[in-house]
Amino acid sequence: MKKIILIGSGGSGKSTLARQLGEKLKIKVYHLDALFWKPNWTGVPKDEQRKVQNDLVKEDEWIIDGNYGGTMDIRLNAADTIIFLDFPRIICVFRAFKRMVQYRNKIRPDMGEGCEERFPLSFLNGYGNIQRRKDQEF
Repeated sequence: MKKIILIGSGGSGKSTLARQLGEKLKIKVYHLDALFWKPNWTGVPKDEQRKVQNDLVKEDEWIIDGNYGGTMDIRLNAADTIIFLDFPRIICVFRAFKRMVQYRNKIRPDMGEGCEERFPLSFLNGYGNIQRRKDQEF
């Protein structure tokens, strides 16, 4: 286990588990949200996302957490370990809400600088999308 990806719904615990694995295994952790969200929730273009990930997966060992379905092929093809966190919707929503309260007016350690914690309604739609992709692809 030297090239690990963690995928799953928002609130499933990807970032927390990635940090814990990184500490235990002494492997550098990359949070895609921290890499691909610039201040004020400005997204990085997909071509830049692909370049960053292509460079990351060339390293000897890494842990990458995040979904980003449009670039998932890069990580899936390079990983030797794939961890899919599959928790019920109610647990993920509860955790995401708890996280929003905990980091209110703050920036999580796994987020991009200048991106204060939020709980957009689109989060609920995002959960349904990952569930549909899971049924189709995994």
